[in-house]
Amino acid sequence: MINEKVQEAFNKQINEETFSAYLYWSMSAWFESINLPGFANWMRVQAQEEMIHAMKFHTHILERGGTVKLAALAEPKTQWGSPLEAFQDAYKHEQHITGCINSLVELAAGQKDHAAGPMLQWFVNEQIEEEASADAVVQKLKMVGEAPSGLFLLDQEMATRVFTPPPAQGQQ
Repeated sequence: MINEKVQEAFNKQINEETFSAYLYWSMSAWFESINLPGFANWMRVQAQEEMIHAMKFHTHILERGGTVKLAALAEPKTQWGSPLEAFQDAYKHEQHITGCINSLVELAAGQKDHAAGPMLQWFVNEQIEEEASADAVVQKLKMVGEAPSGLFLLDQEMATRVFTPPPAQGQQ
């Protein structure tokens, strides 16, 4: 049986992860609206990954006999001043999620919920990749600056990102 405090925190994390998807879908729509379909693609892939993250918490709660309690989502931002600003927001958001995951690790350890540890370690490692991925685009956008040709080439690069579903449970 899942620890009650851990269950409550994991339910909150489902909301965090689902909001992340919502935010990235909003960013995708904004990128489409300014004719940057490659950047829009990058954000759609990111949104798909975030929904997988939410489902990992959902599945963990249920597998341990807990109750999933979904909460309303906040409305995400819909406009950014530039592609750089959007990716800086994405990077800041990933840093926020890293903080949430770190808090969950501390809570689970404090509650002696050892069954949560392996799943949370997956998220600790995943957040390293999430932050690095967003920051890499921030750094490229800083290099490109206002150069339309550089933005065009970067948009083409962003279009190559594809969603790769994680391996089935037990094959990780």
